[in-house]
Order: sequence, then C-alpha cells, then structure tokens
Amino acid sequence: MFYAPFLASGDAAIGFLCLIGTFAVILLIILATSIKILPEYQRMVVLRLGRSVGAKGPGLVILIPFIDKGIRVDLREQVREIPHQTCITKDNAAIAVDFIWYYKVLDAEQSVIQVRNFEAAAQGMATTTLRAVIGGILLDDVLSEREHINNMLRSRLDEVTERWGVKVTNVEIREIVPPKKIQEAMDRQMSAERERRAVVTESQGKREAAINVAEGEKQAAILRAEGEKQSAILKAEGEKQSQLLRAEGFAAALKRIYSVAQAIDPKTMTLQYFETLKTMGASPSTKYIFPMEFTGLLSDFMKLRQEEGTKNGGEG
Repeated sequence: MFYAPFLASGDAAIGFLCLIGTFAVILLIILATSIKILPEYQRMVVLRLGRSVGAKGPGLVILIPFIDKGIRVDLREQVREIPHQTCITKDNAAIAVDFIWYYKVLDAEQSVIQVRNFEAAAQGMATTTLRAVIGGILLDDVLSEREHINNMLRSRLDEVTERWGVKVTNVEIREIVPPKKIQEAMDRQMSAERERRAVVTESQGKREAAINVAEGEKQAAILRAEGEKQSAILKAEGEKQSQLLRAEGFAAALKRIYSVAQAIDPKTMTLQYFETLKTMGASPSTKYIFPMEFTGLLSDFMKLRQEEGTKNGGEG
C-alpha cells in the first residue's frame, strides 16, 4: 500500500510520454507530406479543396495538410514507343508499323486538368492517327516517303495534344514490315534493279573504254602524222642544204677550173688530147666519138707545125 502512489504516478508519466511521442510522429508525418522540394525540371500542380491554384516550383513547396493535394509533372522531353500496329494501305496491303514519338509538357496545369492520363491518351491517339495516315497512302509511298509520314503524324498529334499543354516535338517511324509475298516481290524487284544497274554500268564502262581507246588512237595518229611531217620537213631542209652545198662546191670548182684553164697554153691542151687519144686507142672499142673542139685543136696544131717548118727552112 505504501508503493501504490508511486506506481500510479509512474503510469501517468509513461502515458504522457507515449502521447507526446505519438504527437511527434504525427507531426513529422504531416510535415513530410506538407513540405516538398522540387528539382528544376519538375512542377507541382496544387489542388486546394479540389480547385487548382496553379503550378508551384521549382524549389520548396509547402502544402496545407488535408487541404492541398500536389501532383508532380515532369517538364523534360519524353520519348515513348508505339509497338507494331497493323495498318491497311490505300491499295489494301496489310503492313506492320512501329514508331517512337517525343513530347514535352509546356503547361503543367493543363496537362493535369484537361486529361486524366495524357500519356495513355496520346498513345491511343497516335495509334489511330497512324492507321488514318497509312490508310490514305499507297504501299510504295509508305516505303519511300517515311519523312512525309513522320511530319503528318507529328502535325496531327500536335493538334490534339496542344489543348492538353503538351507539345509533340518529333515522330520517327522505326520499322515497316510488309507482307511476306510483297517482301519477296520487292526482293525480286530490287535484284532485277541491281542487275539492270550493273548492266548499265558495265555498258557505260565499255563505252567509255572504247571512247578512250579511240581517242588515244586518234591522238597517236595525229602525233605520228605530225612527226612524219616534221621529219619530211627536216629531211627536205637537209636535202636542200646538201644540194646548195654541192652546187656551191661545183660552182667553186668550175670557177677554179676556169681560172686555171685561162693560164694553160694551147699546146698543153693539145698534148692532153693526144694523151687521151692514146689511151682510147689502147681500148678494145671500135667506135670513137671526138668532140667538135678536137678539129679546132688539129687545125691549130697543123698551123703550129707549118710555122715551125717554115722557121726551120728559113734557118737552113
């Protein structure tokens, strides 16, 4: 009975401490849910008693417990993949197409208020838009005009997501898978096209080679003709110079002979003729040809003999 008051006071203290601890835990929980720290790329749309009071952040954001509700929105550019979708082209060819699209939230408040889940809504819109775009294009154009399809998808998606405060920045088709038969036909067409290009390239190569050979032969013939021309010119020039030199030599020899002949005594010339006749007589020939000058020399010789005979007779 003596310790009863002490036991009663001890229980009260423990109960008080438990109450304070509970209150502290509740306070910490309230503070944790009321104080938010947002990075630069995030905004928080605050709903106060269900009414939007705008987007808060970045940095420290304080919410009123049990009154405010905060919804985080990422403002960074995001990328989402649309898996393979079966689409029917304008010429009734079934193809599988998958693409990726990039978007960025421009208005955080509108992205929360205008649509419940804009990512899911945008993905559904992308698939239906893809089928609508592919359905208005022929298969050959789908395979060859990807950039045009990308631009059409981006513009149509952007028209829808603009009212949600979301901007579609880019759309890229990754793969287009045509039906197996069409793929086989395309492979045969590509093979035929490659063979055609190879034949064309080979024929162009042969043509250029023939042109080069003909051009080379033409240039060679021109060079040969030019060489022969220059050779003939040089040869003619040489013959001309040679003939001029021979003529000059003959002229000089004739002048020399003439100058020497002017000083020769007629008797000496007569003796030379006789020596020549002597040589001719020793030959087996039976016919002789005498120049006209020989008769003149004989007459001169006879005159000299007569003069010598007259001179000798007078002396006797």
